[in-house]
Amino acid sequence: MMHDEEMSREGKYLTFSLANEEYGIGILKVKEIIGMMPITPVPQTPHFVKGVINLRGKVIPVIDLRLKFGMEAIDYNERTCIIVVETSGTTASYIMMGLVVDSVSEVVNIKDEDIEDAPAFGARLSTEYILGMAKAGDSVKILLDIDKVLTGQEMQALEKTI
Repeated sequence: MMHDEEMSREGKYLTFSLANEEYGIGILKVKEIIGMMPITPVPQTPHFVKGVINLRGKVIPVIDLRLKFGMEAIDYNERTCIIVVETSGTTASYIMMGLVVDSVSEVVNIKDEDIEDAPAFGARLSTEYILGMAKAGDSVKILLDIDKVLTGQEMQALEKTI
């Protein structure tokens, strides 16, 4: 018997890399991919919030996924880009947010049978934002549930910036 959650994991994913790991976000959450642009810092935001950008008249908060996931910060280069996603907000029905990633790879179609649940790493490591692990060839892509990458508190802090 299949659960609704398991059935909804199959589909197209935009894949990108962070620190030599491949990640994927459901393509329906992705609004656009833009090159790096000036980011205006916002005081008193969490360390992984780089600030806000003005995207065609809309102010959008930008988070650095490397910092959010506890990875080492790197200098941005010509491959660094911002993936603009639409995610569920706490007060608004949805919120636009930019994710800084090392580079965007491709859009892949991932079948349900190629997706396994995220391994449990114990209580110390939070994995609720991992939708699953997708086997693609001889590599594994970590599929993110972009609505759960930020906790409720972090999302509220982010919504205050816009």
